[in-house]
Amino acid sequence: MTNNIAEGSGSYSKPGFAQFFNFSRRSIFETANILILLSREQAFAEPPEATLKELDEISRMIHAFRNSLL
Repeated sequence: MTNNIAEGSGSYSKPGFAQFFNFSRRSIFETANILILLSREQAFAEPPEATLKELDEISRMIHAFRNSLL
């Protein structure tokens, strides 16, 4: 996620930079899906709800920042 934003910071335009925030949000959704799948397999001692909530909050912040660029 953070690598996408770092890569996008080298963009020459705000829309180009904003596109990397899209990539970052997609990575968040992929990460959340992996956590859910691993949780179903009981790979964690505790359910990952707190981490999923944090991912949701980060996703919302990225979305807001992306919108501010456009």
